[in-house]
Amino acid sequence: MAGETEVQVSHLLDEHGLGSFQINLLFWSVLIALIDGYDIAAIAFAAPHLIHDWHIAPKSLGLVLTASNFGVLFGSQIFGWVGDRYGRKTSLIVCNILFGIFTYWAAYSTNLTELFWLRSIAGLGIGGVIPNVVAVNAESAPRNLRATLAIIATGLVPIGGALAGFAAAAFIPHYGWTILFKIGGVVPILLAIAAIFGLSESIKYMTLHESQRSKMEHLIAAIRPDFKVPPNARFVIEDEKQFPSSNPRYLFHNGLQVITPLTWLVFILNLMGYFFLISWTPTVLVAAAHASQSVAALTGAGLQVGGTVGALVLCWWLQRQRFLAIAILFLVAIPVVASIGYAGLSSTTALVLVAFLAGAVVLGIQSGINVVGAMIYPTSLRANGSGWQLGLGRFGAILGPLLGTLLVGLPIQHLYLFAAIPFALGAVVTFIIYVLNNARLKANPELAKAQ
Repeated sequence: MAGETEVQVSHLLDEHGLGSFQINLLFWSVLIALIDGYDIAAIAFAAPHLIHDWHIAPKSLGLVLTASNFGVLFGSQIFGWVGDRYGRKTSLIVCNILFGIFTYWAAYSTNLTELFWLRSIAGLGIGGVIPNVVAVNAESAPRNLRATLAIIATGLVPIGGALAGFAAAAFIPHYGWTILFKIGGVVPILLAIAAIFGLSESIKYMTLHESQRSKMEHLIAAIRPDFKVPPNARFVIEDEKQFPSSNPRYLFHNGLQVITPLTWLVFILNLMGYFFLISWTPTVLVAAAHASQSVAALTGAGLQVGGTVGALVLCWWLQRQRFLAIAILFLVAIPVVASIGYAGLSSTTALVLVAFLAGAVVLGIQSGINVVGAMIYPTSLRANGSGWQLGLGRFGAILGPLLGTLLVGLPIQHLYLFAAIPFALGAVVTFIIYVLNNARLKANPELAKAQ
């Protein structure tokens, strides 16, 4: 390889295997994912206290519970494009500063209108995190770990949501609901400042941008001290066909004309069910099942912890089976989610256990589609493609809490039967994607190398 003028980056990563470079990226990605998950979930744990302090009806919280998703709807696409154009690291730093400032500001809101707009603007930054975390890890890993490392990173998002639940149970009785947003504002700003010095850029992003050449050579020297980059060497990603720009129209090329919009639909369906669960479960349990606020907070935390456990346990299976594994998980989610209402009328132990299982399946699905969906695109489009999936998927995240305002008031066991419907539809759509993508890869075996 030393005598060549072309440096094949994917081959270099495969030869090196898992090392300190990937571990450092994973460390920073986990920190960013944790605070992202915290800020997504904080409003759900503040909601029961807003009802009490502001003397409002539970149904009036629908827009506030889904406010950040209005921001994510646009932020995922905006910062996905920023990540492809200016770098995953730059995009992640800007995202954290943006949602940190507006989350902290939300602690000083005095009515639902103010809170809605502050949460919406914070959502722009929140939305840019996952597409860039997926890209920076998938593009810097050896082939046999591309999906796995990205799933591990995004799988820690629910733990951040669980931390919001634990913080609610521990701090709100002493400091009030505003403490959740103060924590969620200060931490990402500090993390963004630290990431300027500690977070690395995606090696494949640097490969595609000549302006990053000196950093690329320095990184290769750190990864492979025994390999000297030949003078005027050309860096290439040999197992991917790149597009000339990150224009979204390329998301429909190379046999993706039908698959791309179907992945958007999968995101919509899963996020509809997911955000219904995390947004309304604490409030519904207090209002309909007469659970204490502490039990409701712990149940919500159980959903989030289950999500991380599900993602970590399932990551190897998702790496191998991709869309087929996700279709099976959708099928499993149907009875698990439907049983939450019955468990809510049973015992605290049964409720927390079922919530944990629901989180493991539903958030396991989300971690899987976050990564597997992005892997169908090359480096030049990956963050953008992932951003469109997550951004348009936010229609589901918006609809879930809003539909909850129509379902609240039903017997709790009937309410969660309705909540299982999106997962049944998700199973059908994902299986169709599995069949179409297999046919696409068989017709063009070179595409399979990049996935």
